[in-house]
Amino acid sequence: MQPFALNYARPAVVLEAATPYVYDSGLQLNVLLDGRVAAGDHALLRELGTTTSTAGSKTHFDD
Repeated sequence: MQPFALNYARPAVVLEAATPYVYDSGLQLNVLLDGRVAAGDHALLRELGTTTSTAGSKTHFDD
C-alpha cells in the first residue's frame, strides 16, 4: 500500500539565482561586491524587497 501523498509528491525545483551581495561576518551585514552595505543600495532594495541574511536564521534582515 502506497501513502496517498506519494501519488502527488514532486521533487523540489531548484532555482538558479545569483545574489548580488555576500555576508560579511566581520560587519555582520550583507555587503555588495564593491564593499558597500547592501541595505544602503536603494536600487537593490527596490528590486529584491530586502536583503535577507544567510547567517543563522532566515528571519534576520539587514535593513
